[in-house]
Amino acid sequence: METWDALRARRNVRQFTEQPVPDEALDRILEAGRRAPSAGNWQPWDFVLVTDRAQLVELAKVWQGARHVAGAAAAIAIVAPEPQDDRQSALLQYDLGQATYAMTVAAADLGIGTGHAAAADQDQARSVLGFPEGRFLAYVLSVGYPSDKPLAVLERLNRRPFDEVVHRGGW
Repeated sequence: METWDALRARRNVRQFTEQPVPDEALDRILEAGRRAPSAGNWQPWDFVLVTDRAQLVELAKVWQGARHVAGAAAAIAIVAPEPQDDRQSALLQYDLGQATYAMTVAAADLGIGTGHAAAADQDQARSVLGFPEGRFLAYVLSVGYPSDKPLAVLERLNRRPFDEVVHRGGW
């Protein structure tokens, strides 16, 4: 897929086939996250790849909106350091958003769906993933092949109209 098509085909996927995602594809998706832009080149992320079904089921319990993780072929847990102040918190959220989106577009380029979720139950997350103190699970991406239909350019986009969103030279 071309980059422009991948951007237009990316959508949140919540139901997946049982087909495993090849290791090479998972590595490419993770590499996209690793290469994401970061304020001051901080790179505050660590990624934990989960492919074990029992572990995916437990990881899905970190938040009510993460149930889709249980049925995915894989999940990428995005772990970050606890921010030390408001400025670091803002930079962290921006950087993690960059890494998350880079991974979702890289997946779409490969015809692989992703669904993102936050994490509320940090004790559950730490129990499943084993990350150290001073870190937290920020987001989790479910990864797999969509069960409803393959990824394709979305013709009927559910977004505000371009002319309503874009302002040129001022509001």
